[in-house]
Amino acid sequence: MYVEKQMKAPNGIFMLMVLFVAQLATVLLTLMMVKAGPLMAVVSILLTLLVFICWFGSFMVDPNEGRVLQLFGKYVGTVKDSGLRWSNPFYSKSRVSLRVRNFESSKLKVNDKNGNPIEIAAVVVWEVVDTAEAIFQVDDYEDFVSIQSEAALRNLATSYAYDNHQEAISLRSHPVEISKALREEVQDRLNKAGVHVVESRISHLAYAPEIASAMLRRQQAMAIIAARKTIVEGAVGMVGMALDKLSEQEIVDLDNERRAAMVSNLLVVLCSDEAASPVVNAGSLY
Repeated sequence: MYVEKQMKAPNGIFMLMVLFVAQLATVLLTLMMVKAGPLMAVVSILLTLLVFICWFGSFMVDPNEGRVLQLFGKYVGTVKDSGLRWSNPFYSKSRVSLRVRNFESSKLKVNDKNGNPIEIAAVVVWEVVDTAEAIFQVDDYEDFVSIQSEAALRNLATSYAYDNHQEAISLRSHPVEISKALREEVQDRLNKAGVHVVESRISHLAYAPEIASAMLRRQQAMAIIAARKTIVEGAVGMVGMALDKLSEQEIVDLDNERRAAMVSNLLVVLCSDEAASPVVNAGSLY
């Protein structure tokens, strides 16, 4: 496993000045050694050629960028200092962007935890934190990020239901928890590529077109049932509280039959979809 090694490269401008002086000196030396004999001329020409080759060691490092250096296939180090730099001209220099980037997946059609076909897409914000792993551990780290992000999204979608009215975590009702779970899922898959996931969020979520209308009716029915349940629970509590208050303060003494009638009337008033129309009894209570 490769681990990033930061490498300091000499300032490129300074090296250009040194190489210019050295190149000029070797050219003058060559002109002088031509008259000294063929052996000295060959040596001076080789020195001139060597200085000329050194010119190819200059390279540029942009801000938030790294250059991975290799010597004949062996990893040497990574230069992250921006500006004009110089290194061994025989080093190969691979450019790796360290900027924060984002990837938006295509709309994936998968089945949720309950087996319902849904469409889902996500946005993953990521950055390279280890250039050695990004270059040597995977073939193409950008392609690796896209494929693994979609694989993680598919796995997440099958682990949760699209919607749930039972307070369980679902894709639609708990965006914060789902985003956190997606980020962890993607990060686990991208650790080997030297990539850090900054953020991940669901960008599209819907039922598949073939069942969208049916699931919408089901969703509405579930919402009505959940709302009715809450209303009934509240109404029963209010009725019980009213009966308790009447008994404690001895406002009226109700037998079982009248108690049942009162409970029925209160439940109708509290659970009705429309405002109840009261009927005023102007006669005797009995």
